[in-house]
Amino acid sequence: MVAVRWYLRFNLSYRDVEELLLERGVEVDHVTVYRWVQRFTPLLADAARFCRHSPGDRWFVDETYVKVAGVWRYVYRAVDQHGQVIDVLVSTRRDADAARRFFRRALSTLKVTPNEVVTDAAAVYPAVIEELLPQAWHHVEG
Repeated sequence: MVAVRWYLRFNLSYRDVEELLLERGVEVDHVTVYRWVQRFTPLLADAARFCRHSPGDRWFVDETYVKVAGVWRYVYRAVDQHGQVIDVLVSTRRDADAARRFFRRALSTLKVTPNEVVTDAAAVYPAVIEELLPQAWHHVEG
């Protein structure tokens, strides 16, 4: 299990983990390390979920323009005050429909609705937030 943790935590290659284990007297092939990572990563992820904070009520929302498979797309993302990712949406457009879809999806997956939403000065956010989160205070930064 320590081999899987080293691989995931320290950005090592399978051969690096193989070498570290060999230094400690454990002879394992890098393909075996690969199989361990494939087998045990989902279990570690499930175990780590209990350590996370419950989603916060202060969301920071932003979008950026990135190239995905050679095509430019908008990526909407929300994080809470703890730095946990609330949701991510990739869209072909940066408009009110995309923002609305993003907020609806984020709200449907959580049990917490935000009291405060911090966004950039994009013109679409005030109307969408007023429509979907009328109780939330919308704050613009940057």
